[in-house]
Amino acid sequence: MINKILDIIGGKSKPSESEQRALEEELEKLLTPQQPDLRIMGLFSDVSDDKIAELVHAMIYMDEMNAMRKQNQPIEFYISTYGGSADDMFAMYDVMRVIRERTEIHTIGLGKVMSAGVLLLASGTKGKRCIGKNCRVMVHSVIGGSSGPLHNLMNEMEAIEQIQKMYSDALVAETNMTKKDMKKLLERKVNVYLTAEEAVELGIADIII
Repeated sequence: MINKILDIIGGKSKPSESEQRALEEELEKLLTPQQPDLRIMGLFSDVSDDKIAELVHAMIYMDEMNAMRKQNQPIEFYISTYGGSADDMFAMYDVMRVIRERTEIHTIGLGKVMSAGVLLLASGTKGKRCIGKNCRVMVHSVIGGSSGPLHNLMNEMEAIEQIQKMYSDALVAETNMTKKDMKKLLERKVNVYLTAEEAVELGIADIII
């Protein structure tokens, strides 16, 4: 095909109509820069509705591209966060649970992975969850604050306790920790900091990089 193009450019031959179309298609391929198939996403901010909406959209798109192309190219999800909204964390977690059934999600924790970020790191495909050697991991009880009439405060407390249970159950499901381990961890009522080695031992991650 390249020789044919050169012959036409040099005036040695005249293309037929079908050859002209084929040449135009070939030239378009040659002149169009190839875009890399990027399958990388990152959370380098608080876990918030705007950021999670962006990440959910990106993850669903990459999963659908896999389905369309009948391939299984993994998604690389880099995480470095102080945490944030529990509701948005669960939104991301539920999407990851569904997508990893068809597309591998490789999570990579860097710098700091705290609070809501811990569950997201742990929710990658088992065996494909990495953590930086110097990454700090922090787990703590759910934080809530409210004011108003007593019955409102009691209602809010019940809601917080429910969120705490959901968070604990999810971490137990995704790690090596038992419910007893989680209870012991959270009963300390302080921010519990873990090294990368400790995070791997507890099953929050698999590989130290």
